[in-house]
Amino acid sequence: MTDLLTREEYEALAASLSFPANAFIDGGFRPAKSGKTFPTTNPATGAKLADVAACGPEDVDFAVAKARDAFEDGRWSRLAPGARKDVLVRLAKLVDRNRHELAVMESLDSGKPIYDCATVDIPETVNTLKWHAELIDKIYDQVAPASDDHVALVVREPVGVVGLVVPWNFPLLMMAWKIGPALAAGCSVVLKPAAETSLTALRLAELAMEAGLPAGVLNVVTGSGVEAGEPLGRHPDVDMVSFTGSTVTGRRFLHYSAESNLKEVVLEMGGKNPCIVLDDAEDLDAVAAHVVNGAFWNMGENCSAASRLIVQKGIKARLLQKIAEHAREWNVGDPLDPAVRIGALVSKTHFDKVAGYLEAAQDGTIVIGGKALNGTHVEPTVVEVAGNDHRLAREEIFGPILAVIEVASFDEAIRVANDTDYGLAASIFTANGKRALRGARMLRAGTVTVNSFGEGDISTPFGGYKQSGFGGRDNSIHAHDQYTQLKTIWLDLSDDADTAID
Repeated sequence: MTDLLTREEYEALAASLSFPANAFIDGGFRPAKSGKTFPTTNPATGAKLADVAACGPEDVDFAVAKARDAFEDGRWSRLAPGARKDVLVRLAKLVDRNRHELAVMESLDSGKPIYDCATVDIPETVNTLKWHAELIDKIYDQVAPASDDHVALVVREPVGVVGLVVPWNFPLLMMAWKIGPALAAGCSVVLKPAAETSLTALRLAELAMEAGLPAGVLNVVTGSGVEAGEPLGRHPDVDMVSFTGSTVTGRRFLHYSAESNLKEVVLEMGGKNPCIVLDDAEDLDAVAAHVVNGAFWNMGENCSAASRLIVQKGIKARLLQKIAEHAREWNVGDPLDPAVRIGALVSKTHFDKVAGYLEAAQDGTIVIGGKALNGTHVEPTVVEVAGNDHRLAREEIFGPILAVIEVASFDEAIRVANDTDYGLAASIFTANGKRALRGARMLRAGTVTVNSFGEGDISTPFGGYKQSGFGGRDNSIHAHDQYTQLKTIWLDLSDDADTAID
């Protein structure tokens, strides 16, 4: 499933693709009711890929109404768990069957390297859909310990119509992270992809229909946050929203909920994630490889990116030398070349933002990189900064820039790591098992990795502390909680109850 094609084969496939352009509502593609469109472009070349439907409040209303009809008549919500599983398993197989097309479409639309799309994003999308599908008929309800005269059932029910808002950095995978458990639970979905990366969401919705998902159960509205995202967040007939994106936008969804129907809101937002390397860490070459991967994977456009390296003074020089060696292997170039590791940033606007941080890097010591290229790429950059108050150490850059902070001790490393508004992910490298576990317990983050960089896998919950989000978790069995309601059914079996019935 991770087989790579050649650059020439990917280019030929790119030239042959036809891109979906209309919103997907009630089982079919539909233009925006206003007739408006917006261009989506290849960030690596600036070439227009398609004119995508610019949905507005009226399109959101229509999508929500169709999702509500589907939910209430039970075509999916009351389908047997095994039948829902069969549909999602077929969808996973269709994604796998179309993996090369989807990988190229994702790369063209987002600027991501085809290597990442083909070896990570698409395989993990398939795995996510399969995992949640297989869980559908394996989550049991409960019987509470009531008295002999009562039976107390605790059952899960789908929450209803859910709005899913996904980001541009992992368009297809984040969609799978959300529709997997939402559809498994029996909900109907209205999904809004990021305006920058709408194409694979539309294609996946089309594949879902081919897999047998009933019309109206999965709807995709494309457009801006103001015209489509806000109406979805404010809609009185949406029962909950799950959002992944920036902290600034996440705050807005809390306002939308408070000012409308108090819909449930789950937020997974930003991070300024620490990577602690203590002076007893073993195999600095391996440590450096993890640090570089954590900082530069997906061009640093990753909410769990290891963007702060907190390193003890005694090993800093040796570690930075190793990091520089590994960083040079992360070459910048054409995203469709499978040998390239650093693709284009997602848009000109985002490029300008990230490139602006290179000016702040001049206050520190640049170890490697520091250049913006062609108005599209930023090369991997490592910068030593004076302390954790530096702008590069405080703000989420969402680009391939790693801030290095020197500390003197374990306690100082933990203090600096926790001195942030965020708490999504963290990592700690040490050969001392007790310090590793103690550090992992002390770090205020939703995921802490020891002697590695990572996010866990599909079986482990993903989410954060503080301004990185709250309300639920993606991935694992816990992801199903946000898409279900718990109901107590109380049965009175006493003789008095029988008499009352008679």
